[in-house]
Amino acid sequence: MDRALDYASVAVFGLTGALVASRSQLDIVGFIFIACLTAVGGGTLRDVILDREVFWIADPMMLLVASAAAVVVFFAAHRLESRYRVLLWLDAFALAVAVPAGVAAAMGLGQSWPIVLVAGMVTGCMGGLMRDVVCNEVPLVLKQGELYVSAAFAGAVAAVVASALGLGLQVALTLCAAATLILRSGSLYLGWRLPVYKARPPRPDAPKR
Repeated sequence: MDRALDYASVAVFGLTGALVASRSQLDIVGFIFIACLTAVGGGTLRDVILDREVFWIADPMMLLVASAAAVVVFFAAHRLESRYRVLLWLDAFALAVAVPAGVAAAMGLGQSWPIVLVAGMVTGCMGGLMRDVVCNEVPLVLKQGELYVSAAFAGAVAAVVASALGLGLQVALTLCAAATLILRSGSLYLGWRLPVYKARPPRPDAPKR
């Protein structure tokens, strides 16, 4: 199950990486590099944390899938009316696949629920964060008030609760994907936001430190 989810995550995150590369006007090698970094970044960190064989080393075809996604975008990105809008929605779908992939990997090793939560969030968020930092974009993970990390967290929590209720792995992963996608889509389409910190000027009578 987690291998199939990894393949799906690699494919969709690879497309998002290539779209960001197109916004930076990179060459074909740059497209492939950013696509592969985005596609395997989160899963690699997850596997290191879980102390298991890194998934794309166990199955190098993952890199071929990400590279193929990069080539497709390199030749087709100019046909998109709004690459950024497509990027946002592809990234949302990738998040909804990657978080269950991380959850499945941790559950498959019999890890406790805190580790399952971290594995899901890391798998879903870190590849996109690496992509945006390397390409000098404002990371989608850190967009002000948007539901991204919180969507990944909620999806992982849904899987943990479903598993605790004995609903089975398939149901748990489905609920995980659904919760993640609903919250992220709501943030993009309906403007759902978390409150953000707003600095306030000090009171005139406040003691100086």
